[in-house]
Amino acid sequence: MAEWSVFVHQRLAITALYYFLVISVWGYYRFFRRQGLDSTYWGALAIAELILVGEALLGLVMWFQGFRPAQGWLHLLYGAIIPVLIPATYFYTQARAGRPEILVYSTAAIITCGLIIRAIYTAQVPF
Repeated sequence: MAEWSVFVHQRLAITALYYFLVISVWGYYRFFRRQGLDSTYWGALAIAELILVGEALLGLVMWFQGFRPAQGWLHLLYGAIIPVLIPATYFYTQARAGRPEILVYSTAAIITCGLIIRAIYTAQVPF
């Protein structure tokens, strides 16, 4: 079970990174085409949040199983902040779905990409 959870946690982090990169580019594309959020983009954001929550829960399970990342508390901090970004953006935009809001969501998604990269880096065991 232990090796399996590490494998899934690593792969889910990479999946989240690529997924957020795609929704960020997609959001900027919609912004430059003068479009706002639509139901497909809302759905993509919901899926993104589910991926992040699953990743965070798996990380907690691993932590309680005794697995510790190289930079433990910093990695935990990223694991706590990253899943909150999309809901925080939702509250910041007050659930509006216009053109300015898609820019905010796209920027939040690209920031999430950076934080995911940082979280992956903090989990690596130094050589």
